[in-house]
Amino acid sequence: MDYTETQLRRIGGYTGIITSTTLDTVQLQNGEVTLREVVEHPGGVTVIPVDENGCVYCVRQFRYPMGEHMLEVPAGKLEPNEDPLDCAKRELSEETGIEADEYIDLGKIYPSPGFCKEVLYIYLAKGLRFGASHPDENEFLDVEKVHLDELYKMAMNNELCDAKTVIAVLKAKEVLQH
Repeated sequence: MDYTETQLRRIGGYTGIITSTTLDTVQLQNGEVTLREVVEHPGGVTVIPVDENGCVYCVRQFRYPMGEHMLEVPAGKLEPNEDPLDCAKRELSEETGIEADEYIDLGKIYPSPGFCKEVLYIYLAKGLRFGASHPDENEFLDVEKVHLDELYKMAMNNELCDAKTVIAVLKAKEVLQH
């Protein structure tokens, strides 16, 4: 069955630093007309760096919308026309000081497709080399080393709530087991 909704009208809304919003009038398959709010986002990457001992280098940072410090795998926003792999390398280096010999593409995800056009690309980084981190100005974070098995348990026990981190952990664990 095709449930495609047809855009009839778009009204611009808020345009911010990272996101913008629109309000669309759409026609449904049954002919009814309704509204859809859409958040436009440039997309981003997340990288799960795993060393030869199975340890993952995560970052802990305060996330204002949630009002809490969160443990996450390194991630960042895509710049205009930036290749996702280049962004992954840049963000991993900036946030942790790590460079990798190998990047494995773990696919892409749509974090909340009901209202947001964000696409996140996920990479597993192996063959890690360590240097000094150089976070963006006004980016405050700590790097924490946690074994992949422990992160998996944390994900399954709802101790990790960041969706991109949970998905990266589950995918990396599966890939590294085979």
